[in-house]
Amino acid sequence: MSENIPEAPAAPASADKPFIKVAAGLILRPDGQLLLAQRPSDKPWAGWWELPGGKIEAGESTLEALARELQEELGIQITDASPWVTYTHEYPKNIVQLAFCRVYGWAGTPAGLENQELAWVDPQAELPVGPLLPATEPPLRWLRLPEQYLITSIGSQDRLEPYLEKLALALQKGVRLVQFRESAWMAVSKPDAYAAFKRIVQICHDAGARCLVNSGHPESWWALADGVHFRAADARALLDRVPPLTGGGENHASRNAGEHTAPATNEIRAKVPGLIGVSAHDATDLAAASALGADFALLGHVLDTPSHPGQPGMGWDRFSLLAAQAGLPVFAIGGQSPATQAEARRHGAHGIAGMRQLIDQD
Repeated sequence: MSENIPEAPAAPASADKPFIKVAAGLILRPDGQLLLAQRPSDKPWAGWWELPGGKIEAGESTLEALARELQEELGIQITDASPWVTYTHEYPKNIVQLAFCRVYGWAGTPAGLENQELAWVDPQAELPVGPLLPATEPPLRWLRLPEQYLITSIGSQDRLEPYLEKLALALQKGVRLVQFRESAWMAVSKPDAYAAFKRIVQICHDAGARCLVNSGHPESWWALADGVHFRAADARALLDRVPPLTGGGENHASRNAGEHTAPATNEIRAKVPGLIGVSAHDATDLAAASALGADFALLGHVLDTPSHPGQPGMGWDRFSLLAAQAGLPVFAIGGQSPATQAEARRHGAHGIAGMRQLIDQD
């Protein structure tokens, strides 16, 4: 294991409740099954189901705390774990900051050492157990996001058919999330770009994949897609049109996403049929993504890439710092390929995004 989780933000200055930092593990088998635990009768929220983990003690790193808690609760020793999303949730009596980590390797067999029931579940399907603790619901939803995000780079009508052949192969190899981003082509021939968009949506659907459309394309296209990916400037512009919340205190979502969350999310969800992604280059962009209630963000560029000549990437350390404060899953973009996917995961990325390397996989 390696510790790549930067210090998370402190408790909100106005908080009048205890603030607790928790490490929580998403223990995942190779078949995708996830381990959930039922809270025992002698603890608050008895009978509710949650992710194993517990409080981070003074002087402990997140992964150290997680390793200790899983040893105490389940009798297993972590051998492969990575940071993922740090998320803050307000309960009636306290505020909990949960550092979610994905656990892919361990020694031993999980057992309920604190008299808790355990269940392996498929996070992609309806759960056979419940109810879930409220703070457990977001990470189960995020797990449904694929770990590779392909962005189109067709450019012209004469390149469409060869691209579609490559896309079909990429989908056969497991790509399940695609973004149609062809603003330059649309400026030359909007009808051709629109026809290509419709074909790509259908090809994705036939393969069981989802296709998002970039916000640089007309809003009239959104209804055909499985969601919208907002450019950073478009996300900020949308947020600027929405007044902030006033009075009445804060709910857990506003603590996590900013003061605009409720009205901004309502407005955008009324327009977007499915997933919401947001491109980000810095902390301000990530805050806008969170405030809009985005399902994920795209952060970069991380490594040097031909699409940004002469512009050095932010590097993995900067990426890790920003991703830890995002409050939602973050894809790494810029110089990414299947060969960098493990490195991206170690630095807190949900997965990787790209144009050439994901469609030209050998």
